[in-house]
Amino acid sequence: MQTSTLPSQRLESINIFRAVTMFLMIFVNDFWTLEDVPVWLLHTAAEADAMGFSDVIFPMFLFIVGLSLPFAINNRMTKGDSNRVVLQHIVERTFALLLMGIFLVNFENMRSEVMMIPKYVWEILLIAAFFLIWNVYPNKPERKRLYTALKVSGYVVLIVLAAVYQGGTKEDPRWMETHWWGILGLIGWSYLICSVVYLYFRQRLLLVIFSWFVLVLFNLADFAGWLTPLDAIRNTFWIVGSGAMPAFTMAGVVASMLYQRHFRKDNATIFIAILILLGVLSLLFGFGTRPFWGSSKIRATPAWLGICTGVSFIVYAFFFWLVEMADRKNWANALKPAGEATLTCYLIPYIWYALVTIAGVSLPLFLRTGMIGLVKSLLFSLFIILLTGLINRLGVKLKI
Repeated sequence: MQTSTLPSQRLESINIFRAVTMFLMIFVNDFWTLEDVPVWLLHTAAEADAMGFSDVIFPMFLFIVGLSLPFAINNRMTKGDSNRVVLQHIVERTFALLLMGIFLVNFENMRSEVMMIPKYVWEILLIAAFFLIWNVYPNKPERKRLYTALKVSGYVVLIVLAAVYQGGTKEDPRWMETHWWGILGLIGWSYLICSVVYLYFRQRLLLVIFSWFVLVLFNLADFAGWLTPLDAIRNTFWIVGSGAMPAFTMAGVVASMLYQRHFRKDNATIFIAILILLGVLSLLFGFGTRPFWGSSKIRATPAWLGICTGVSFIVYAFFFWLVEMADRKNWANALKPAGEATLTCYLIPYIWYALVTIAGVSLPLFLRTGMIGLVKSLLFSLFIILLTGLINRLGVKLKI
């Protein structure tokens, strides 16, 4: 059995950074309901050499996954878990994220007109199944059988939904496919790679930094054409985003390891300066590679990787100073559910959109247009977070 002497208590700045990022993610994900959204806020097209505000949010979330990861693993080590037990937990969490990701990305590609279950009913049942399986049930031994039955029923629902699923086109009908894995799937693969690296290299900061560089270089090598000899395995065995997705997460791991090893109250300025320096170097890498392949989220170019990593380092440096050093955190109290029940918060809009679509409810166009529409989406994001807090208090909270 191995134990860890590294800090295991997660920083409040990470939770608040996560909460703000989730708030922004729900905000930008609501743009599809609006008209006349400023172009600079939107995702850019794959062929464009550009980045919108929306293109930065997911990379920041992956970075936050990396920030949290060392604390979570160290916490398990402190409780006495062995490497094998922690690895089993990592695999279980990865499976859950991949499973949810695959179902959600196939929802986007279904042929609802030929399915036995209407599209939005299918969506509601899907999210309900996720809640049945991964809800945090009370620790009541007398109800253990009930909770097990609820979990099993959730898997049964997933099996039924998969059985009736039809995708593809009329000319080329298809069943469920991995596609691009979906947001949760990309998080799952990034989490798996970075968790395993940290688990076995957690006492060796230089090896973790080297692993981060390897992922960045893998992305660079792919765009430079150096990996062309590996094209035969590209569709079956490849790092997601050609290394970009886990590179974001590994950058977060590096930031947390630097804190765990080098932060002291009397040298906080040095730690923050290191974060800013890493951010500047990442930005230089991003802008330096942009002339070669452009900046594109859809193509996961080196420029997008570098710029978003740089932004993540610098933004976290700000949150670290604001929350940990200046002790200014009460402003984020309303957003706490998004930082503490992030998966729940992410999934609730799926049910909301399905319900309002089935009901045929829609706001007047002037409330969904331009600046008024953006305010509406900001309020919707806050509403979802407050709703998450409410259902958490009612005993409904997902955890994988």
